[in-house]
Amino acid sequence: MAENKKWMPRWFYQMASPRWCYDFTGKLLPWFAVAAALLLAAGMVWALAFAPADYQQGNSFRIIYIHVPSAILAQSCYMLMAVAGAIGLIWKMKVADMVAKACAPIGATVAILALATGAIWGKPTWGAWWVWDARLTSMLILLFLYLGVIALHSAIESEATAAQASAVLALVGLVNIPIIKYSVEWWNTLHQPATFTLTERPAMPVEMWLPLLVMVIGFYCFFAVSLMLRVRNEILRRERRAGWVRDLLQRV
Repeated sequence: MAENKKWMPRWFYQMASPRWCYDFTGKLLPWFAVAAALLLAAGMVWALAFAPADYQQGNSFRIIYIHVPSAILAQSCYMLMAVAGAIGLIWKMKVADMVAKACAPIGATVAILALATGAIWGKPTWGAWWVWDARLTSMLILLFLYLGVIALHSAIESEATAAQASAVLALVGLVNIPIIKYSVEWWNTLHQPATFTLTERPAMPVEMWLPLLVMVIGFYCFFAVSLMLRVRNEILRRERRAGWVRDLLQRV
């Protein structure tokens, strides 16, 4: 263990302390909350009022400013949940288990949002609310994985056992992430390719994808706020008998 500490950054072990994590996230929360509010407000106004209409889909395309960020975030949240679960399995860090548990309801919510907005977008585009397209089906499986993790935490009384079981499920479910990402390329699907990637120039004009980028960053900031709030609440619940928590609650 001492040998491992030489190779791991100091903050990694500091985050294992519930009190340090609670204090640290408390300092970050206002910054991310302000950033999320500003970015989402600016992105929505830019997307709805100033971005030009699509030459094929008209104004119905504007739903991508909600659909794309929620779909991206649903996948990122799942990967974070799986990584946190793995850290909890390997290093037995309670805070990592709390992060993994907090990710599940947030990820499920944005996955539902992605599926709902995709259905709304699909009706005028494809003529149907739902088709068993590879991208849509794999996103639905992602939602079921989130619900499975939530169900395990609800069904198993032992926090440690629930964390281990849900971590295993999350790690197994990681195989679905590349399927979601590459399903459009691997199969002949109705779903259009990725709107933009980090390695290629966006196909849409800059005045259309810039507000989308702002919305994606805003969604990530909002996710950070939601995650920190849930983790802080979980810390207080699990550490409620600790002296520092009792002192904190007395000062409130």
